[in-house]
Amino acid sequence: MTGMTTDMTTDTVLVVPAGIDDETAPSGGNVYDRRMRDGLAATGLGVRESAVAGAWPRPDETARAELARSLDALPDNAVVLVDGLVACGVPEVVVPRAARLRLAVLVHMPLADDVGLPGDVAAELDRREGETLAAADAVVATSHATARRLAARHGLCDVQVVAPGSNRAPLGTGSATGDRLLCVGTVAPLKGQDVLVEALAMLADLAWHCRCVGPPRDPGFTTDLRERIERLGLAERIRLVGPRTSEQLGQMYADSDLVVLPSRAESYGMVVTEALAHGIPVVASDVGGVPEALGDTEDGVPGVLVTPNDPAGLAAALRDWLTDAELRHRLRTAARQRREALEPWQTAARRMADVLTAMQVAP
Repeated sequence: MTGMTTDMTTDTVLVVPAGIDDETAPSGGNVYDRRMRDGLAATGLGVRESAVAGAWPRPDETARAELARSLDALPDNAVVLVDGLVACGVPEVVVPRAARLRLAVLVHMPLADDVGLPGDVAAELDRREGETLAAADAVVATSHATARRLAARHGLCDVQVVAPGSNRAPLGTGSATGDRLLCVGTVAPLKGQDVLVEALAMLADLAWHCRCVGPPRDPGFTTDLRERIERLGLAERIRLVGPRTSEQLGQMYADSDLVVLPSRAESYGMVVTEALAHGIPVVASDVGGVPEALGDTEDGVPGVLVTPNDPAGLAAALRDWLTDAELRHRLRTAARQRREALEPWQTAARRMADVLTAMQVAP
């Protein structure tokens, strides 16, 4: 455990996967956990972080034992917020210990929603997740869409929602032609970079270039993606640039005209609000909590939602953006309006603090 305060009897304990501060392996879940840890401390709530190493949600015995030891070391009635990636796959560890703790589980995305899982693996993870969440005193989701999905799938009646925050960032400069595209996300089937490549291949007659930022989570998928880009003759126009630090990524957002999120599934879509924090419009898959993240303004929606896993539909939306100056102006205006309405991370942290404080005083 890494101590943020020293009173083990009153602190709220935040149990997270190891490495949430590692900028070489960024993810929305890591950003959320890191921001929530720091934001909760800023509210005055005593917080300690317990980072547990392991291949969550399917860890080996060493990782299971480490999690068990971490939970066993806590006093009775300790308030514990456990990342669902850690908790939901190991009910045999969490459930027997839940009765003496005040346990909240934070679900970024239902485990079975990860694209590419064999059916039997997804079904087993879903069963394990349901068993874990049934034993929790509180379940927190990061979007209303995820909350509804958890309620329907596992019969939960009171899923709390604490959406990610988004601190306003410097406005993007933008270009007259709108041809600077940015895709941010772990390179994996879930994030749909293959769909984007196929869509962009249909736009070879137009001027554009695209940077895809994110670590290669799936080596086979990444290799296939690079080969596809080469085969389609797009190697000079689509670049897989790997992970970037927060500062570098912020500059890449600011230098871009449009952010594209072609995901097959998303619990919320923090990339959307990160783009809007710079006043940059978004073309994104209409999945999960993405419509919540995109939001609306008096001047309309600050982006375009498209059917997931549909290269032709994505290509049509991108063609409209690249060829219609009036559309670009309208979406940019809406994105800048939406930027002003974004709630900062500290507001999200206060909402989480309210959930955890209520657990402290509950009988």
